[in-house]
Amino acid sequence: MKKILPKETLADQAFKSIKDSIIAGKLEQNEELPEEKLAMDLGISRTPIREALKRLAAEGLIQLNKAKPATVATFSIVDGLHYMEIRRLLEIYNIDKNTDKVSEKILYDLQNNLEEQLESINRNDFHSFIDLDREFHLILASIGDNKKLVELIHDSNAGVNRAFLILSNTLQVSAEEAYNEHTKILKALQNHQKDLAKQLMTSHLDNVEKRFLSYCTQGEMK
Repeated sequence: MKKILPKETLADQAFKSIKDSIIAGKLEQNEELPEEKLAMDLGISRTPIREALKRLAAEGLIQLNKAKPATVATFSIVDGLHYMEIRRLLEIYNIDKNTDKVSEKILYDLQNNLEEQLESINRNDFHSFIDLDREFHLILASIGDNKKLVELIHDSNAGVNRAFLILSNTLQVSAEEAYNEHTKILKALQNHQKDLAKQLMTSHLDNVEKRFLSYCTQGEMK
């Protein structure tokens, strides 16, 4: 049964519109995003624009700047690999340290997330899949009580998220692979198999890097 979602706010709509323009390349790297111009283009006030820009910054898609307009974030293959290295260190450590603290609610949330991942794959909606993929890892990040660790995992996922959003039109096979890998990780957590969960997360993140590199053909990313 699908969840009943509230009507989208103006900030939600602005967020999606700007995000789609960045992913499609209509807004180029380092391009300025003046609030006044965005508000005029979208026909709304600056308040929802500010909220949308904060969300885009949290996803690594734009850079917020003091005393001047936000800009579209730059990105390269090297950036992606650096973020993936950080993710590997943080997320495997998180499972090793905090697997014993996984609550029933966390397991329930992960299961719901996986169901939504599968729905997005069946709809060929890979933008949504990427968001759900990121959410899966952020739910896992919340199992411990170290808020700084959670923030670091959030930031590293935001950087990786940018790369896969740009490449989302090529993601059908890798989305299915990632979903299957996530499912195995959840099963290990449900069975309290910490060593297996660590092994599966290590394998998953190695595969994420391999998939990333396989899509970074010449001309797609620099």
